[in-house]
Amino acid sequence: GGTFDPPHLGHLAAARAALDALGLDRVDFLPAHDPWQKTGQGRSVTPAGIRLEMVRALVAGSRGLGVDDREIRRGGPTYTADTLAEVTRDAPGAELFLIMGVDTARGFPTWQRHDDVARLSTLVVVSRGNERPSAPAGAARVEFVSMEPVDVSSSEVRAAVAAGENVTGSVGPAVAGLVASHGLYR
Repeated sequence: GGTFDPPHLGHLAAARAALDALGLDRVDFLPAHDPWQKTGQGRSVTPAGIRLEMVRALVAGSRGLGVDDREIRRGGPTYTADTLAEVTRDAPGAELFLIMGVDTARGFPTWQRHDDVARLSTLVVVSRGNERPSAPAGAARVEFVSMEPVDVSSSEVRAAVAAGENVTGSVGPAVAGLVASHGLYR
C-alpha cells in the first residue's frame, strides 16, 4: 500500500525482492485513495485515478505483481487496517504480508489501528544496502528483506520533473509517459 505519487522503480524492486525472498504467491500494489497522513498535513496529492493508472503502468507485464484498486473504489481516507480486514474477508485463510520500507516501518506506531494491522498481517520490512532495520513497534510477525539499493524517491522524481529533467530512468517509460501526458509535477 502507499501513495505512489509517482510509483517508481524502487517500489518495483522492493516488491520483487519481497516476492522472491519470501516465496510469495503474488504482490499487489494498493494505491491509497486519500493518504490521510499526507493530506492531513496539507500536502497536495495527485488524484487517485491517475496514481492508479501509473501503478498499473509500472507493474504491467511483471510476473507475480498486480494492482488492487479496492482503496480507491472505497474512497475516503485510507486506513490499512480496514483494507487488511476486507482482504481477510475476501480471501479467508490467506496469509497476508504488508511490505514497507525502513522509513515507513519507523512511523508504523503513528498509523490508525496499527495493532490491527500487526494482527492481520506479517510486516515485511525491506531495507536497501547497509540499512539496519528494526522491527516496527507493536509488530508480532516481522520478516526482513534486503534489496540492492535503488536511488530514487517519489519526492525526488516530482522535483526532477518540476526542474524539467527526464525521469524515465527512475520511473520507467510507461510511467514517465503518463506523468508527461497528465502534466504532473510541473
